[in-house]
Amino acid sequence: MKYDFTTRVNRKDDGSMKWNDMYKKNPKVGSAVVPLSVADMEFPNPPEIIQGLKAYLDKTVLGYTHPTSRYFGALIEWMKTRHNWDVREEEVLLSPGIVPAFFMAIKALTKPGDGIIIQPPVYYPFYMAINSNNRKLIPNPLVRDEKYLTYHIDFDDLEAKARDPNNKVLLFCSPHNPVGRVWKEEELRRVSDICLRNDVIMLSDEIHFDILLPGAKHTVYATLSEEAAQNCIVFTAPSKTFNLAGMQTSNLVIPNKDILDKVRTEFMSNSIFILGNMGIKACEIAYSQCSQWLDEFILFLEKNCDLVRNYFAEHIPQVKVYKVEGTYLQWLDFRAFGMDAKELENFMINEAEWFTDEGIMFGEEGSGFERINLACPSAVLEEALERLGKALVARKLI
Repeated sequence: MKYDFTTRVNRKDDGSMKWNDMYKKNPKVGSAVVPLSVADMEFPNPPEIIQGLKAYLDKTVLGYTHPTSRYFGALIEWMKTRHNWDVREEEVLLSPGIVPAFFMAIKALTKPGDGIIIQPPVYYPFYMAINSNNRKLIPNPLVRDEKYLTYHIDFDDLEAKARDPNNKVLLFCSPHNPVGRVWKEEELRRVSDICLRNDVIMLSDEIHFDILLPGAKHTVYATLSEEAAQNCIVFTAPSKTFNLAGMQTSNLVIPNKDILDKVRTEFMSNSIFILGNMGIKACEIAYSQCSQWLDEFILFLEKNCDLVRNYFAEHIPQVKVYKVEGTYLQWLDFRAFGMDAKELENFMINEAEWFTDEGIMFGEEGSGFERINLACPSAVLEEALERLGKALVARKLI
């Protein structure tokens, strides 16, 4: 490989959220332990981004900055090349992250008391966006398929929830975090039909849509039909793809001008109208120069998926390893050990020194599950798996 996915990084004192959280939970944790929780990567950024930012700093003035034509050109070309999606500059609204964007989109498009449909177990800020804005959380739980270790949408329940005129928005995760599904085009068409029939606006969080395991094909929601495009916001960012979460730069694509105007007005009311120039430049470089890095990362990711699946099959078959189609996040079922959510968390932190995102974070449907981050050197994963195995042996659970 041309790129480095093996060098271990130590982020103990650099402000990393997940490293800080690990030491807060267990100050005595071993010095070699790497947390497997928050979805950012545990290896260096693409060198093209680092070198490009250094060159940019040598010549630029760090003043107020708007995205340039080069920025929009890189964005539009990436979406066309990687996703067969024709994006127009006038449809794009920049945001300092996807999470604040869907918080504000919900405020812009609904009123207090309105229902927001979600599909748990799902990314925990979805709950925050609904509850903190005094909207009503309407669950449409995914259906767990324990034979094939995957999940499906309950379309009958979704139709029933969408039919209620008080439910205004579907906050959708595609690919799905944490269960790793890449929704098939026919599934998305059924979702779109339900939303259109019932005047439910689609907010499609597609932040992981570049990270597809071999055999998976992602369909951008807005490409399903012109009607679907006019009834949605697609949330995108380079942050998961290229490990740029700290750059706080995301792109919302909103083809419907009325929806765009409402969301832009909400942004302005919160004084969001300009982003940091380093984030803008990093996004431009990523989309224009880092395609090969991503291709190599996905090949590396496939190996880590195999590593985890094979380890559990051989050493801890009680744990069910759900299929990863997209994202670099692995969903694991630990319910066979009979621990409740709190006991499982304590075991992971204090005995296994496993610092993950606990399944319960993603809703009650995630109780007994763990989400681990596969975007780390394989040696880090191997060590974590061995620690887990030893802790389970010590507990006489295997």
